[in-house]
Amino acid sequence: MDCLCEVVQALVALAALGLIVLLIIAHVTAKMVDLTRHEKERYFVTAAGEKELFPSLHDPHSRELSVVIPAYNEEFRMPVMLDEAMDYLENRQKLNPPFTYEVIVVDDGSKDKTTEVAMRYSRKYGADKMRVLTLVKNRGKGGAVRMGTMSSRGRVILMADADGATKFSDIDKVEAGLNELSPKPENMAISCGSRAHLEQESVAQRSVFRTFLMYGFHFLVWFFCVRGIKDTQCGFKLFTREAALKTFSSLHVERWAFDVELLYIAQCFKIPIAEVAVNWTEIEGSKLIPFWSWLQMGIDLIFIRLRYITGAWKLQSTLKTD
Repeated sequence: MDCLCEVVQALVALAALGLIVLLIIAHVTAKMVDLTRHEKERYFVTAAGEKELFPSLHDPHSRELSVVIPAYNEEFRMPVMLDEAMDYLENRQKLNPPFTYEVIVVDDGSKDKTTEVAMRYSRKYGADKMRVLTLVKNRGKGGAVRMGTMSSRGRVILMADADGATKFSDIDKVEAGLNELSPKPENMAISCGSRAHLEQESVAQRSVFRTFLMYGFHFLVWFFCVRGIKDTQCGFKLFTREAALKTFSSLHVERWAFDVELLYIAQCFKIPIAEVAVNWTEIEGSKLIPFWSWLQMGIDLIFIRLRYITGAWKLQSTLKTD
């Protein structure tokens, strides 16, 4: 019995030491919020080839809706999504002329012709409706979404993936979810598209290993960061302008786990969040590498919480971009 107690004590001491080391690593390796822009990222190009300064999320809104589309090497998948989105938005404007919108494609340092493809749409619809923000270097999906959001003019701002996995007309559903949230403190609210209702079907199509990774990731999200949201990773989220400014000003994670940090920040600020079922179809060409991407996201989740616990990261007031 004495031997067993000694083993338990040793394991507890070892676990405590491991936690201390992990906290130190998390604190030392933490990066601060970087909202600075390269000079080229301050401007968009009009159909006439002239440069104009991007507006700021700190300015009052001048459009009803902004759609921010992060794109990395999406030369071939993006046109299908943009055709669907622009058809929907143009038809909605015809039915309701006071409705105004803009689409911002953020080329996240692509190596293909993503910017050229997006610029074709800008020339077709005009830079007032379609703008292209080309990042000088790859920041990651979270960094691209943040840069586009901070450059938007919408009263509400939709984040949508370039692959078109979510049917764009499902914006009606997430808008309804946003409008049903009440009260909205300081007009802050978020509505998240969700694929949770499709989970059982997807499990049946996945290998046991991938299913294990998925449930493991869900547990880490629940344990370390976000509770009450079944699907944090769906790339179809709608923010009020005020909620976008509040959350993106504090965002640190720029890669795949950025959605989790955004929702963690929102819950810390007690911003109401709705979760709404949307149509979703898996599109070939995903940038996620099944094992390594899940592993990286799992590590990011643990470090998100630890860095806030140690004070390496803090919830910010609404920072301005440089």
